[in-house]
This record gives sequence, C-alpha cells and structure tokens, in this order.
Amino acid sequence: MDRRAVAAAAFTVVLWASAFVAIRSAGREFSPGALALGRLLAGSATLLLLCLVRREGPPPRAAWPGILVSGVLWFGVYNIVLNWGEQEVDAGTAAMVVNVGPILVALLGGWLLKEGLPARLLAGIAVSFAGAVVVGVSLSDGGPDGGSATLGVVLCLLAAVTYAVGVVSQKPALKHGSPLQVTAYGCMVGTAACLPFAGRLAGELADAPLKATLDMVYLGVFPTALAFTTWAYALARTSAGKMGATTYAVPALVVLMSWALLGEVPGLPTLAGGVLCLAGVAVSRGGFAAVRARIARRSPAAPGPAAEGAAPEAARSR
Repeated sequence: MDRRAVAAAAFTVVLWASAFVAIRSAGREFSPGALALGRLLAGSATLLLLCLVRREGPPPRAAWPGILVSGVLWFGVYNIVLNWGEQEVDAGTAAMVVNVGPILVALLGGWLLKEGLPARLLAGIAVSFAGAVVVGVSLSDGGPDGGSATLGVVLCLLAAVTYAVGVVSQKPALKHGSPLQVTAYGCMVGTAACLPFAGRLAGELADAPLKATLDMVYLGVFPTALAFTTWAYALARTSAGKMGATTYAVPALVVLMSWALLGEVPGLPTLAGGVLCLAGVAVSRGGFAAVRARIARRSPAAPGPAAEGAAPEAARSR
C-alpha cells in the first residue's frame, strides 16, 4: 500500500472510531432507522457537493451492481443495525464485536471467489466466536442502559456481516468508477433504502436537543462522506483483506474515545471477550506470522534459519 493509501486508511480508521461514540450519543435521542436516514441524508448532500466541485457524473453501468449491493447493505442495513446494537451495548463493546468483519470478508472470498477455507481461517472463526460468547456472557445481566446485551451482540455481528458483504461488493465496483462516484452513489442508494423512516426522523428532529442533531450531521459529513471516500480511495489501491486488517485499531480508539467523551468503559470480562474477537481476526489473516516476519526482516543481525523461513510465511499470509 503506498503512502497516500496508508494516510487515507488511517484517516478513515480515526473517523470510523469516532462514529461509534457519536452513534452512542445521538442514539439516546434518535431511533435506529431515523438516525441512519439523517446520517445518510447529510452524507449524500456532502458527497453530491463534492461530485459537483470535482465535476464527476454518474458512475458507468458496470459499477452499478457493486454500488447497489454495498449501498443497500453497507450504507443502509449496516447503519440501522449498528445504531440499534449500540442502544443495547456500549460503544467499545460494539466496536470489538463488529470488527470480526475481516474474518467474514475472508469467508466470502473463499466461498464466492473460490479461494478456499484455510485452517487458519477456521481457527480464527472459532477464536472470534468464543470471544463473542464471552462478551455475551459478561453482559448477561443487561446492557449499559438496561438493554439486552445478547440482542446487542447479535445486532453487532449482523453489522459485521453487512460490512463484509459491502467490502467484497465494493471492490469490483472500484474497477469501473472512481472512489468518489462509488461512495456518493452508494450513499444515495442507502438513503433511498432508509426513506421509510422519514416520518419518524421528522418527528424526532422536532424534539431532539441541538447536540444530538449535530452528532447526526457529524456522522453524515465525516465518518460517512469523507471517511467512506478515503476508504474507497485506499481500497482501490490494495486488497480487501489488507484494508480489513487496518480496522484492528478501531476498537482501541473507540474505548479511549468512549471513556473520554461518554465516561463508558467495558468491564474487564467484556474487554477480554473483545480481545478474543480481535485475536481471532489476527489468526485468520495470518497477522501474527506477518508481524514476526517484519520484525525478522528489520533485525540488524544476520538472518538465521527462523528469519529466512518467516518471509515466505508472511508472503503466504498476505
């Protein structure tokens, strides 16, 4: 991944981490569907303005299948179920569970692209599933606001599924359309899918405090319009698997932001389950082998047998 793609991915990760906190805050005033529609309306307006400034028209016909799938599932369904899930569990827990998405990306690649199901992928699934069970058990007495923790974990897992399908479907669309085109029209498709919540949004806007409304607008402009565009820019320049791995940092950032801004921190058992979820992702992607290989390559000492064997292993993991 080149430096500009790395910078775009880092920008995306920070804004997506902030989204979990903003959703948790705005979700106290807005229902899941209304919050998703408000966010996507703000995002679509921003993206349309960017398209006008850059003089980019509609994407070519070949890009539309991927745009439609990612628009409905990633922009639409993902936002609704994540908003709902964060009404049942805290932001940090939601981020840890949702970030099993890279495993699902690999699963879809094995199924749809006939890439196979290597043993490390199956092992990673088992570890992440154990982590999700630990999270659910640790919150068995209820979510942070008296919600249903089990329902929250299931919804966050569903969000991870829609995220994975969105990544896999968006990648081929980027071969035909620009990152801005694919993001803008995907966001508009998601907005159209959420229009049944228009009446509820209008009613809730009338009663919502200014801060909640600003949180919703922030979600549309920054984590949606800008961050999804920089994500698409980076995704067009690398593989879906490598981009999925960049989201490893999101849960840690969310926990820190949630503690600083909301005063929420998952309990130790919940954190342990979340770490298991992320460890499963690392196992499935060959992350530990890749890290060992990088350390070996950067060591000033002459490479020994272990270091010489690590490089091919890392290459296979990528």
